[in-house]
Amino acid sequence: MAKASQDTSKIHFHWTKKVGTEDDDVEQPSTFKQPNSNPSDQQDKKHENIKIKTHVGVPTPRKKLQAVAIARLRAVLTAFGKNRSNPPFGGLLGPRVVGTLFGSRRGHVHFAFQKEPNSPPAFLVELATPISVLVREMASGLVRIALECDKEDNEEKKAVRLLEEPVWRTYCNGKKCGFATRRDCGPKEWKILKAVEPISMGAGVLPLTEPEAGDGELMYMRAKFERIIGSRDSEAFYMMNPDSNGAPELSIYLLRV
Repeated sequence: MAKASQDTSKIHFHWTKKVGTEDDDVEQPSTFKQPNSNPSDQQDKKHENIKIKTHVGVPTPRKKLQAVAIARLRAVLTAFGKNRSNPPFGGLLGPRVVGTLFGSRRGHVHFAFQKEPNSPPAFLVELATPISVLVREMASGLVRIALECDKEDNEEKKAVRLLEEPVWRTYCNGKKCGFATRRDCGPKEWKILKAVEPISMGAGVLPLTEPEAGDGELMYMRAKFERIIGSRDSEAFYMMNPDSNGAPELSIYLLRV
């Protein structure tokens, strides 16, 4: 009986150990199957995979959009350049312009700025100052001519370029000299500019076929000017000396105050 009980305990011991291993085997697979037991988790993972794939495919259309934006920008700049190359009033002036002073001996001073010697004037004004007075001022030293106009609050008038202002107050070396008026280049003015077109720099007298104020001679001075733009309300023109030394003999300032 003692021997039989020992055998029974052994059998029971082996059964208990076997049962424990079977429980471990049963529980272990259950722990691995637990994450996949919920179907909603699998759907979420599918959605995450789809989102990742979609995110990876974004850069290609973005590059296309950048290319389209660059092409449109180039088209706008090209159109803007064409508009600047053919603006009204004789074209937009560059950093170097041709300036011409002219008028009869007893008449008023006319001043014209041209982009090229053969181009229509972009700026043509008639000063109230007699040309004889201006010549006398220039003979005595440096001459500074300031043309001033008023700023307008009206939005339509704000869009007017400085060179298109119709009326200016004139100051010569600090002294008020009446008003200046913008003029259109008519046949008479264009004829004078064509007569001095071959002259790059110099001063002299031209005969007039149609005498004005009893005087048949027209005085002129022609030179290159450097144009400096301070803002949309201020510009300056400095006569360029051939030797590039010293201060300019004639300077003209346009101001909107």
